[in-house]
Amino acid sequence: MQQAAIGEMPPFYEVSRKTVGTMLRLVLRPTINGIENIPTSGPVILASNHLSFFDSIVIPLASPRHVAFLAKEEYFTGTGVRGAINKAFFTAVGAIGVDRSDPRAGQRSLEMQLDVLRGGGAVGIYPEGTRSRDGRLYRGRTGVGHLVLSSGATVLPVGLAGTENIQPVGSRYMRPAKVAITFGEPLDLASRYADLPTGRARRQITDDIMTAIGAITGQQPAGVYNERPAA
Repeated sequence: MQQAAIGEMPPFYEVSRKTVGTMLRLVLRPTINGIENIPTSGPVILASNHLSFFDSIVIPLASPRHVAFLAKEEYFTGTGVRGAINKAFFTAVGAIGVDRSDPRAGQRSLEMQLDVLRGGGAVGIYPEGTRSRDGRLYRGRTGVGHLVLSSGATVLPVGLAGTENIQPVGSRYMRPAKVAITFGEPLDLASRYADLPTGRARRQITDDIMTAIGAITGQQPAGVYNERPAA
Protein backbone atom coordinates (compact mmCIF):
# COMPACT_ATOMS: atom_id res chain seq x y z
CA MET A 1 0.00 0.00 0.00
CA GLN A 2 1.49 3.32 -1.10
CA GLN A 3 1.39 6.62 0.72
CA ALA A 4 -0.56 9.34 -1.05
CA ALA A 5 1.46 12.06 -2.70
CA ILE A 6 1.96 15.13 -0.52
CA GLY A 7 -1.11 17.35 -0.74
CA GLU A 8 -3.36 14.71 -2.33
CA MET A 9 -6.40 13.10 -0.72
CA PRO A 10 -5.18 9.60 0.20
CA PRO A 11 -6.97 6.60 -1.29
CA PHE A 12 -9.19 4.71 1.17
CA TYR A 13 -9.38 7.75 3.47
CA GLU A 14 -13.17 7.80 3.65
CA VAL A 15 -13.28 4.02 3.94
CA SER A 16 -10.92 4.20 6.93
CA ARG A 17 -13.02 6.89 8.57
CA LYS A 18 -16.15 4.76 8.25
CA THR A 19 -14.65 1.43 9.30
CA VAL A 20 -11.82 2.09 11.74
CA GLY A 21 -13.55 5.30 12.81
CA THR A 22 -16.74 3.53 13.82
CA MET A 23 -14.82 1.07 15.99
CA LEU A 24 -12.75 3.79 17.64
CA ARG A 25 -15.78 5.95 18.36
CA LEU A 26 -17.21 3.08 20.39
CA VAL A 27 -14.00 2.96 22.44
CA LEU A 28 -13.32 6.69 22.68
CA ARG A 29 -16.89 7.99 23.07
CA PRO A 30 -15.75 11.43 21.91
CA THR A 31 -17.43 14.74 22.62
CA ILE A 32 -16.73 17.03 19.67
CA ASN A 33 -17.18 20.79 19.86
CA GLY A 34 -16.59 23.61 17.38
CA ILE A 35 -16.68 21.69 14.10
CA GLU A 36 -18.28 24.76 12.54
CA ASN A 37 -14.99 26.60 13.14
CA ILE A 38 -13.09 24.43 10.64
CA PRO A 39 -12.73 26.30 7.31
CA THR A 40 -14.28 24.26 4.51
CA SER A 41 -11.50 25.14 2.07
CA GLY A 42 -8.08 26.75 1.86
CA PRO A 43 -4.89 26.11 3.82
CA VAL A 44 -5.39 25.62 7.56
CA ILE A 45 -3.12 24.55 10.41
CA LEU A 46 -4.77 22.60 13.22
CA ALA A 47 -2.49 23.30 16.19
CA SER A 48 -3.22 21.09 19.18
CA ASN A 49 -2.01 20.21 22.64
CA HIS A 50 -0.44 16.75 22.76
CA LEU A 51 -1.30 14.11 25.34
CA SER A 52 -1.18 10.75 23.57
CA PHE A 53 -0.27 8.71 20.51
CA PHE A 54 -4.03 8.67 19.83
CA ASP A 55 -4.22 12.44 19.29
CA SER A 56 -3.24 11.95 15.63
CA ILE A 57 -6.12 9.51 15.27
CA VAL A 58 -8.96 11.30 17.03
CA ILE A 59 -8.43 14.68 15.34
CA PRO A 60 -8.69 13.30 11.76
CA LEU A 61 -11.69 11.20 12.81
CA ALA A 62 -13.42 14.27 14.25
CA SER A 63 -12.58 16.65 11.40
CA PRO A 64 -14.80 16.80 8.29
CA ARG A 65 -11.66 17.71 6.30
CA HIS A 66 -8.69 15.51 5.65
CA VAL A 67 -5.91 16.49 8.06
CA ALA A 68 -2.32 15.45 7.27
CA PHE A 69 -0.31 14.62 10.39
CA LEU A 70 3.33 13.67 10.69
CA ALA A 71 4.02 10.13 11.87
CA LYS A 72 7.31 8.52 12.76
CA GLU A 73 8.71 6.29 10.03
CA GLU A 74 8.50 3.23 12.29
CA TYR A 75 4.72 3.22 11.87
CA PHE A 76 5.23 2.42 8.19
CA THR A 77 8.02 -0.15 8.60
CA GLY A 78 6.99 -2.18 11.66
CA THR A 79 6.67 -5.96 11.52
CA GLY A 80 4.13 -8.48 12.74
CA VAL A 81 0.39 -7.97 13.16
CA ARG A 82 0.72 -4.67 14.99
CA GLY A 83 3.16 -3.37 12.39
CA ALA A 84 0.78 -4.32 9.59
CA ILE A 85 -2.14 -2.58 11.31
CA ASN A 86 -0.12 0.56 11.94
CA LYS A 87 1.13 0.68 8.35
CA ALA A 88 -2.35 0.15 6.90
CA PHE A 89 -3.98 2.78 9.09
CA PHE A 90 -1.38 5.55 8.78
CA THR A 91 -1.07 4.98 5.04
CA ALA A 92 -4.83 5.04 4.58
CA VAL A 93 -5.29 8.32 6.46
CA GLY A 94 -2.47 10.01 4.55
CA ALA A 95 -0.01 10.48 7.40
CA ILE A 96 3.39 11.89 6.43
CA GLY A 97 6.22 9.57 7.45
CA VAL A 98 9.30 11.18 9.03
CA ASP A 99 12.58 9.52 9.95
CA ARG A 100 13.30 11.08 13.35
CA SER A 101 16.88 9.80 13.29
CA ASP A 102 17.62 12.05 10.31
CA PRO A 103 19.46 15.20 11.51
CA ARG A 104 17.34 17.18 9.04
CA ALA A 105 14.05 15.57 10.08
CA GLY A 106 12.70 18.79 11.59
CA GLN A 107 13.36 20.85 8.46
CA ARG A 108 12.11 18.11 6.16
CA SER A 109 8.85 17.80 8.12
CA LEU A 110 8.23 21.54 7.80
CA GLU A 111 8.87 21.37 4.05
CA MET A 112 6.39 18.51 3.65
CA GLN A 113 3.75 20.31 5.66
CA LEU A 114 4.27 23.44 3.58
CA ASP A 115 3.68 21.39 0.43
CA VAL A 116 0.26 20.38 1.81
CA LEU A 117 -0.63 23.95 2.80
CA ARG A 118 0.46 25.40 -0.54
CA GLY A 119 -1.88 22.88 -2.16
CA GLY A 120 -4.77 24.28 -0.11
CA GLY A 121 -4.81 21.40 2.37
CA ALA A 122 -4.99 21.04 6.14
CA VAL A 123 -2.16 19.91 8.39
CA GLY A 124 -2.07 19.00 12.05
CA ILE A 125 0.81 19.99 14.31
CA TYR A 126 1.73 19.80 17.99
CA PRO A 127 3.72 22.94 18.82
CA GLU A 128 4.89 21.31 22.08
CA GLY A 129 6.90 18.90 19.94
CA THR A 130 6.27 15.77 22.01
CA ARG A 131 3.44 14.67 24.26
CA SER A 132 3.01 16.01 27.75
CA ARG A 133 3.51 13.26 30.34
CA ASP A 134 2.39 15.35 33.31
CA GLY A 135 -0.66 17.06 31.81
CA ARG A 136 0.87 20.54 31.72
CA LEU A 137 0.94 22.66 28.58
CA TYR A 138 4.52 23.18 27.45
CA ARG A 139 6.03 26.08 25.56
CA GLY A 140 5.48 25.97 21.82
CA ARG A 141 8.34 25.57 19.35
CA THR A 142 8.45 28.13 16.58
CA GLY A 143 8.19 25.73 13.64
CA VAL A 144 4.45 26.44 13.64
CA GLY A 145 5.25 30.16 13.35
CA HIS A 146 7.39 29.39 10.30
CA LEU A 147 4.50 27.48 8.71
CA VAL A 148 2.10 30.35 9.33
CA LEU A 149 4.39 33.02 7.87
CA SER A 150 5.47 30.89 4.89
CA SER A 151 1.97 29.75 3.91
CA GLY A 152 -0.35 32.49 5.18
CA ALA A 153 -2.58 29.70 6.46
CA THR A 154 -5.37 30.17 8.97
CA VAL A 155 -4.62 28.64 12.38
CA LEU A 156 -7.24 26.63 14.23
CA PRO A 157 -6.35 25.99 17.90
CA VAL A 158 -7.45 22.54 19.06
CA GLY A 159 -7.88 21.34 22.62
CA LEU A 160 -7.84 17.65 23.52
CA ALA A 161 -8.79 16.07 26.83
CA GLY A 162 -8.84 12.44 27.92
CA THR A 163 -6.74 10.86 25.16
CA GLU A 164 -3.99 10.10 27.69
CA ASN A 165 -6.39 7.65 29.36
CA ILE A 166 -6.89 5.45 26.30
CA GLN A 167 -3.54 3.73 26.74
CA PRO A 168 -1.75 5.11 29.83
CA VAL A 169 2.03 5.08 29.95
CA GLY A 170 3.20 1.52 30.68
CA SER A 171 -0.04 -0.12 29.53
CA ARG A 172 -0.06 -2.52 26.55
CA TYR A 173 -3.78 -2.32 25.89
CA MET A 174 -6.40 0.23 24.90
CA ARG A 175 -9.28 0.91 27.24
CA PRO A 176 -12.53 2.85 26.91
CA ALA A 177 -12.07 6.51 27.82
CA LYS A 178 -14.10 9.68 27.60
CA VAL A 179 -12.42 11.98 25.09
CA ALA A 180 -13.21 15.61 24.27
CA ILE A 181 -12.06 17.45 21.14
CA THR A 182 -12.67 21.19 20.85
CA PHE A 183 -11.91 23.17 17.69
CA GLY A 184 -11.38 26.82 18.64
CA GLU A 185 -12.04 29.95 16.60
CA PRO A 186 -9.78 30.54 13.56
CA LEU A 187 -6.82 32.87 14.00
CA ASP A 188 -5.34 35.07 11.25
CA LEU A 189 -1.82 35.46 12.60
CA ALA A 190 0.20 35.80 9.40
CA SER A 191 -1.12 39.32 8.70
CA ARG A 192 -1.15 40.33 12.39
CA TYR A 193 2.63 40.11 12.71
CA ALA A 194 3.72 40.66 9.11
CA ASP A 195 5.62 43.84 10.01
CA LEU A 196 7.75 42.25 12.75
CA PRO A 197 11.24 40.82 12.16
CA THR A 198 10.89 37.16 11.20
CA GLY A 199 12.26 35.67 14.41
CA ARG A 200 10.06 37.83 16.65
CA ALA A 201 7.03 37.15 14.47
CA ARG A 202 7.51 33.37 14.70
CA ARG A 203 7.84 33.59 18.48
CA GLN A 204 4.80 35.81 18.91
CA ILE A 205 2.65 33.69 16.60
CA THR A 206 3.65 30.54 18.49
CA ASP A 207 2.92 32.14 21.87
CA ASP A 208 -0.50 33.33 20.68
CA ILE A 209 -1.32 29.82 19.50
CA MET A 210 -0.32 28.27 22.83
CA THR A 211 -2.37 30.87 24.70
CA ALA A 212 -5.41 29.98 22.57
CA ILE A 213 -4.89 26.26 23.17
CA GLY A 214 -4.52 26.85 26.91
CA ALA A 215 -7.75 28.87 26.98
CA ILE A 216 -9.54 25.82 25.57
CA THR A 217 -7.94 23.11 27.71
CA GLY A 218 -7.36 24.94 30.98
CA GLN A 219 -3.99 23.18 31.33
CA GLN A 220 -1.36 24.60 33.67
CA PRO A 221 1.40 26.30 31.65
CA ALA A 222 4.76 24.59 32.19
CA GLY A 223 6.74 27.66 31.10
CA VAL A 224 9.49 25.50 29.56
CA TYR A 225 10.01 23.34 26.48
CA ASN A 226 9.04 19.68 26.63
CA GLU A 227 12.02 17.47 25.84
CA ARG A 228 11.59 14.01 24.31
CA PRO A 229 12.48 11.35 26.91
CA ALA A 230 15.47 9.12 26.23
CA ALA A 231 14.62 5.87 24.46
